[in-house]
Amino acid sequence: MILSKEMMKELMDLYGEAFYLLDSEQFVRNYEELKKAFSTIYPFFNIAYSYKTNYTPSLCRIVNKLGGYSEVVSDMEMELAIRIGVHPSKIIWNGPYKNTEKIEQLLLLGGTVNIDSIYEVSIINKIAQKYPASVLNVGIRCNFDIGDNVLSRFGFDIDSNDFKSALKLADLNNVHLINFQCHFAARTLDTWYSRVNRMLELLDTLSIIPERIDLGGGLFGKMQESLKSQFESYIPTFEEYAKVVATTFYNRFGNVDNPPVLLIEPGSALVGDCMKFASRVVNIKTIRGKTIATLLGSIYNINPTLNKKNPPIEIYSMGGEQAEYSDLDFGGFTCIETDYLYRNYKGKLAVGDMVLFSNVGSYSIVLKPPFILPNFPVLDICNGNIEVIKRMEVFDDLFHTFDFE
Repeated sequence: MILSKEMMKELMDLYGEAFYLLDSEQFVRNYEELKKAFSTIYPFFNIAYSYKTNYTPSLCRIVNKLGGYSEVVSDMEMELAIRIGVHPSKIIWNGPYKNTEKIEQLLLLGGTVNIDSIYEVSIINKIAQKYPASVLNVGIRCNFDIGDNVLSRFGFDIDSNDFKSALKLADLNNVHLINFQCHFAARTLDTWYSRVNRMLELLDTLSIIPERIDLGGGLFGKMQESLKSQFESYIPTFEEYAKVVATTFYNRFGNVDNPPVLLIEPGSALVGDCMKFASRVVNIKTIRGKTIATLLGSIYNINPTLNKKNPPIEIYSMGGEQAEYSDLDFGGFTCIETDYLYRNYKGKLAVGDMVLFSNVGSYSIVLKPPFILPNFPVLDICNGNIEVIKRMEVFDDLFHTFDFE
């Protein structure tokens, strides 16, 4: 994605003074590189893309076209997968809450439901009794200590009676215990080493080799050095993750008949560097010695998880007389005091300039609240073409569900 001042001016004239830029070709490259890194070592590998990270339909269609799975955590995301043509057998439903009717729908269509809590066990039992001729693909989300000092609230404690009750679902003639899954937010290599070995130890204890073993997400993706330097931990490459995980699987299952499929559920690792956000500088002012530039955009557009990291930025001069700044903060359009998109900028800037923020593809548009202003358009500009992936939101998009009478 090579941008110029002239292109930025053209996009502003056509689509307004703030917009997202999507690089779908970069998304494909990330997917293919991650797939190659793992499958070169352990061929029985696939990717289940985390819809919650960025459920832009065009990206989800790419995953489906490339043969990946759809990892969803709500009936809304399940509906999205079905609408874009994903075969139900390629849909995996995780998450702590699931609508009972939609569980039944997906199971009967041949999808997989990974149960997270004991209440889902009774739901599966009832569906199995209701449809004795239908095979139901069920997975179990497992929770164990991986040494990350985090007590995850998701899945079954593998030492609990609830976990034993979940395992008993396999005793039902029409329940296929197809998948064992875990997921931890930690992204470091040592925690991946722990999760893969703990999962295999568990399955050895149970004397089970399921059809699929799903290790969840939580991988670092590609990023510029300016962003890498803000992390306390080392940022592994796809190949380094694969060396830990896929090699362990190959050593364990490489010479067995019917080896299990290894799945992972990346989100940020695939989409983080595939989106940018462009926003016009509306105003520059100094308050008690601090210089603040106000943008048509907010922290909620680029970083709604509100971490303290500065994203990579580029400034496009749009013709105004720029001044040199040594400590400028970029503030957002909202009336929230903490709404800053970037702190301590050093460089030239003028009112009317466009600021381009990179690495904003993860959680940005899916977590941005309908607060103060509707959201901005998403444009895919690969190959020099401009495709509107999501139009600008307007008043009626936000308020049509309210009763004005």
